[in-house]
Amino acid sequence: MGLLKLTRQNTLPVDGVAGTLIGRAWVPGAIAGPSPIVIRHEGVFDLSDSFSTMSDLLEHRSPLSAVRLTPGRYIGTVEALLANTGKHADPNEPSLLPPADFQVIKAAGVTFASSMIERVIEEQARGDAAKAESVRRLVQEAIGDNLRAIEPGSPAAMRLKAVLIEQGMWSQYLEVGIGPDAEIFTKAPVMAAVGSGSEIGIHRKSEWNNPEPEIVLAVNSQGLVHGVTLGNDVNLRDFEGRSALLLSKAKDNNASCAIGPFIRLFDETFNLDDVRNCVVDLHVQGEDGFTLEGSSSMALISRDPLELVAQTLNGEHQYPDGFMLFLGTLFAPTQDREAPGSGFTHKQGDEVSIGSALLGSLRNTVTYSHEAAPWTYGLRAVMHNLAARGLL
Repeated sequence: MGLLKLTRQNTLPVDGVAGTLIGRAWVPGAIAGPSPIVIRHEGVFDLSDSFSTMSDLLEHRSPLSAVRLTPGRYIGTVEALLANTGKHADPNEPSLLPPADFQVIKAAGVTFASSMIERVIEEQARGDAAKAESVRRLVQEAIGDNLRAIEPGSPAAMRLKAVLIEQGMWSQYLEVGIGPDAEIFTKAPVMAAVGSGSEIGIHRKSEWNNPEPEIVLAVNSQGLVHGVTLGNDVNLRDFEGRSALLLSKAKDNNASCAIGPFIRLFDETFNLDDVRNCVVDLHVQGEDGFTLEGSSSMALISRDPLELVAQTLNGEHQYPDGFMLFLGTLFAPTQDREAPGSGFTHKQGDEVSIGSALLGSLRNTVTYSHEAAPWTYGLRAVMHNLAARGLL
């Protein structure tokens, strides 16, 4: 495919910088380091003199007001920032980073009926892609359309559960899909996500995997959702299908979590209802000429975003630095890439674009996790850097 190039046209929302777009950038200087940034009509502005981390900014009583009232330091144009982002970025110029730093990276799973069915299929097929097509027919005949109108945790859901148990079709995925308790898991360690323009990683032993295009909420320690970005919850279907206890290996590998390009704060141009009604589009372009298109409509989610936030942060669990919450996806690819019935799986070099009109586009290239840039910049490195820059 060649080098993935980010531009204003293929990255920003359809309304450009009309909304309030914040993010993070690596900023050169006497001591270079990561800084929160805001994208304005005039260009890109470093906010680190007022807010040393994105977590700090989102903990402000009004991040929107804070961003608007903070002049910041001009560090260049949006075009230059994006052009210098990716595998061969010049360290002497600003480059884009994922828009999360100290937040825990959480994810909600099995939040859409169709992807719920695909999880059941993975389980029934024991992670074997070759068996998935025949299993898919059996599962869809048994439970297919029964799930779409079911409210999780409702009496109707419990009645359906009883019927499916009697039929021998009950599943751990149906339990979290239509039961009272949502699946909330930790997608990646703090600071481990990659941003737009970076490589994303799949495990070298995986033979059945896929991208998962998702909305990601930016939530502070009080459970307040201040903004939204896009994410790719890269998933190994064969690993998880073999055993749900392999979820961490299926989900958390080097470079297996992408977030970006920016967080769009809620303001007069964008609010939570826009999130509830947005569509997330996916495009995969392979070096072999294969293309895959898909989309995920948030209007079809089984649980409201605020319910998922409440099931993440509550009296049983707190997040003092806030968290990023992936909301799950409707999309579960079944299009054959090779032999009939084999379904979709990634190949090295695939270019993945995840976009939504008001959020822009998250763009990454697929590689193996062991060949992606190793994760070396963690919490200790950030704290030492902030101290050296006088930002603590």
